[in-house]
Amino acid sequence: MAEKRVPFAAGFDKATLITGGSKGIGSGCARVFTRAGARVVICDIDQETGRALAAELTATGPGKCHFEACDVREPAQVERVIEQTAARFGRLDCLINNAGQHPPHQPIDSFSIEDFKELLQLNLVSVFAACKYALPHLRKTGGSIINLGSIVGAMGQWQAATYCASKGGVHGFTKALAIDEARHGVRVNAIMPGNILTQSRLDLEATMEYGQAFHDFVETWQWTGRSGTIEEAGNLCLFLASDAASFITGAELPLTGGIELGQGPKVTVSEDEVKPLAASG
Repeated sequence: MAEKRVPFAAGFDKATLITGGSKGIGSGCARVFTRAGARVVICDIDQETGRALAAELTATGPGKCHFEACDVREPAQVERVIEQTAARFGRLDCLINNAGQHPPHQPIDSFSIEDFKELLQLNLVSVFAACKYALPHLRKTGGSIINLGSIVGAMGQWQAATYCASKGGVHGFTKALAIDEARHGVRVNAIMPGNILTQSRLDLEATMEYGQAFHDFVETWQWTGRSGTIEEAGNLCLFLASDAASFITGAELPLTGGIELGQGPKVTVSEDEVKPLAASG
């Protein structure tokens, strides 16, 4: 059976750079964009995984995917990859700032000032650097930028003050940059993922004594009754990069299954099950 294509992305061939593209949401974006026909460069510090993914996606097509080694914490490396990407394709149409990290949950007492600076360098300063170096190319093409924020950057999270601060910074930066770049025809948007089922989360659950119970519990946090997929994240980014989203800029789009709506676990129940709970107050 032929694989379904996303209708709004028919003939999509935009030159796209994805930071942190070897795994997780970045790899989901690479898969979706290449499947739509895009010319993609993924950059990452994980060279082995990145090269393997690029080869796989190029083989399956119809787009092409290339890998470049890059540590986004080093602005000079970010600038190099952007210039190489623009030279490779003769243009740059889309930048997806995906690279980032969520440190282990800890109270603020357990984070040093240096820990916070290093996280900001990865999660926020790298986004600034990539946008700064990519914009001269994106202004020529009327391109777009998609920044990966997080729903917890807006709603907070237990023992994650440093991470929430870094993602909140991404949200504010996105909206301000969208204002500045509108006159250049460049759109700047952010997506705010909630629980996305990545391989790293599955690997973590496999090390836990009650990993399956933890997995099942996390799945109840969304009104959809499940976590999102990396491909769903890729599809949202593809829409934002496409001409179908030409009137969208400065937006922060939740990709959460409704995790931020209502309180507590979102276990779907029938009306008969709800009535006794309502009667009890």
